[in-house]
Amino acid sequence: MRGRVHLFLFLFLFLPCLAQQPVGLTPDSLVLKDFSRRVADYVKLHKAAQSEIHALKPTGSQEAIKRHEHQLAERIRADRQGATQGNLFTTEIAQEFRRLIGITMQGPQAARIRQSLQSVAPVGSQAIRIDSTYPAGLPLQSTPASLLLNLPPLPPEIEYRVMGHALVLRDVDANLVVDFIPNAIP
Repeated sequence: MRGRVHLFLFLFLFLPCLAQQPVGLTPDSLVLKDFSRRVADYVKLHKAAQSEIHALKPTGSQEAIKRHEHQLAERIRADRQGATQGNLFTTEIAQEFRRLIGITMQGPQAARIRQSLQSVAPVGSQAIRIDSTYPAGLPLQSTPASLLLNLPPLPPEIEYRVMGHALVLRDVDANLVVDFIPNAIP
């Protein structure tokens, strides 16, 4: 009988504690850790692709730079065959980013962010495709710093861009759209 009481106490008092998340980890931080892992995996792929092509020597030649960019993009596309929207920005990650962006867009900097974003020619999200070249006619407007403050930092190989209402992950060296969240910017 005494053994049953101890088992009962163990099962109902201690097992729930073991099943809880580690202290300090909230569901949103777990989602952001997943995003960081996905970004790190992409950067590994990027670096592997970069090691397979000839390094770009310092040059002022736009043609040489474009050729290198194109070679890197082709190598990455080959390594990411079958990549689709949502590979990095899963449904859960996209929801968390929309929440974080929503907080920023309701804050004291919201009017300045909207003004900054409206100063660029509008682009519909239909122009965005995974592994496509970032549109040549679209200026590489820097994403407002106040919008970036609530988003996870990125390694130098990729960056956030805003296209219309979408938040885009862009490969800097290959000029590729890595992934995007449609309707991320209210």
